[in-house]
Amino acid sequence: MSLRQLVHALRDLVIPGTCVFCGTASTADEGHICTGCYADLPWKRPASFSHSGIFERSIAMLQYTFPVDAAIKALKFNRKLYYAPALAQVLCSARELLPVGIDAVLPVPLHWRRKTLRGFNQALELAQPVARMLNVPLVRGVYRKQATPFQSGLGAVERARNLRHAFSVRRPLVHEHILIVDDVITTGATTQQLARTLVSNGVRKVSVLVVAGAD
Repeated sequence: MSLRQLVHALRDLVIPGTCVFCGTASTADEGHICTGCYADLPWKRPASFSHSGIFERSIAMLQYTFPVDAAIKALKFNRKLYYAPALAQVLCSARELLPVGIDAVLPVPLHWRRKTLRGFNQALELAQPVARMLNVPLVRGVYRKQATPFQSGLGAVERARNLRHAFSVRRPLVHEHILIVDDVITTGATTQQLARTLVSNGVRKVSVLVVAGAD
């Protein structure tokens, strides 16, 4: 059993059927977030945004403010994996906002060194439920070949410079329209560079879906 699977199993034993934000009991219909907390989340209105014309559509569901920022940081840096299915639940609510024709989902790749230290890729945890919801496969063979510095605190120019040659494709891409999934978008440098890599390898359309937008 992997670390991720073990953590999920322990979470289900310790806090079954509880809201990740307030700890109260949640019903099967509510999922991992109770109705009250779900309504109180800082939803972006509208959810669609544009950082670059390279995207067919760009969607951020929530504002990167409390309690969303705290949940994402706890997931990424403190291994609180029980936030992953709750945040994925938010992403799956975007189904009607997504363009038609998406035939694959790509979690933003994490460099193997950072993945080893963290123990998991949070984008993958979020992307798997989205792929199941859309009934499409996850993209394989796209890698982060450079261990770029943490992007937080950097401006748009520095972020773009860090990511110029960050991604590579190691097998042919046979998909027409790929949906990139990640936790947070700020300047959009990461997803833009990843999209350019996909397009340069034959992908016709790229959209992006993230939990929160920091703007």
